Amino acid sequence: MTSNVKETLLFPDEQLVALFEATEPGLSPVAWAESNRDLVAERLASAGACLLRGFDVPDETVFSQFVRVFGDELNEYTYRSTPRTKVGDVYTSTEYPATEVIPQHNEMAYTSTWPERLWFYSAIAAVSGGQTPLADSHVVYERIPADVRERFERHGVRYVRNYRAGLGISWQETFPGMSREEVERFCAERDIVVEWLEGGESLRTTETCQAVTVHPVTGRTLWMNQAHLFHVSNLNEATRLALLEMMQEEDLPRNAYYGDGSPIPDADLAAVRKAYEAGTVAFPWQPGDLLVIDNLTLSHGRNRFEGPRKVLVAMTGSLSSRQEA
Repeated sequence: MTSNVKETLLFPDEQLVALFEATEPGLSPVAWAESNRDLVAERLASAGACLLRGFDVPDETVFSQFVRVFGDELNEYTYRSTPRTKVGDVYTSTEYPATEVIPQHNEMAYTSTWPERLWFYSAIAAVSGGQTPLADSHVVYERIPADVRERFERHGVRYVRNYRAGLGISWQETFPGMSREEVERFCAERDIVVEWLEGGESLRTTETCQAVTVHPVTGRTLWMNQAHLFHVSNLNEATRLALLEMMQEEDLPRNAYYGDGSPIPDADLAAVRKAYEAGTVAFPWQPGDLLVIDNLTLSHGRNRFEGPRKVLVAMTGSLSSRQEA
């Protein structure tokens, strides 16, 4: 590493997030990355994430070039669960209103195949709020009461998703550019059950997945699901009641059950959310920040914010619970 970049830990008490700060202006993150690929990989294994700050990152093109230095092609957001827009070959972060909090989650943990790494670029930092909180997935696992963990590990999690225009995201947004036949093939390859409803205008998918996984490098057991986010209890009470007055539970845009189809008690999910809250750390974004996280080691979310905010995202690599079988 060069003398014009200083390394520290952003959260030393938790031993999380290696911080690399440029000590002089105009440093290229691409050139730095080309000389420090191995260092980044080492710090991802030990600290879960690397934050580059103070480098010259004028736009998404440089962000994309930075990501590509590390060798993997950028993944497409297929089988997505939230609205996003493609910007060049990267994506906007989830396009939810500024007043909404996005709960902690590992990217795509609602399915059995996930990206290995997530990359973030802070193009515009919010006036206030808008942090991307992080939590150690192993610490979260250990903080969940043993009886709750046992139920999740024994059964896994079943996700039921309904895609219809005007309520949640449509199947065309979830599977961009795919025909119905291509959606069916994609799902069949991943053991996702497909049901076409309303004459093929809407779609229901059902998938039973892992609740935990083991990190292939560190060997640590990790909490790896999105039951707390998909479950109807994640909605505020007014929205929950309004939706259940409009439709049957099976028709909700999304919901989660234990893998055997039995309901997950609200209390079990409250325990999961409490474990996340106890282990979350956050930092304020600065313009030009670049963050890479190990998607298994760390979960992430988003706080409410004020003022304009633009964070772009890329995904690389692929890991699967099916590879563990």
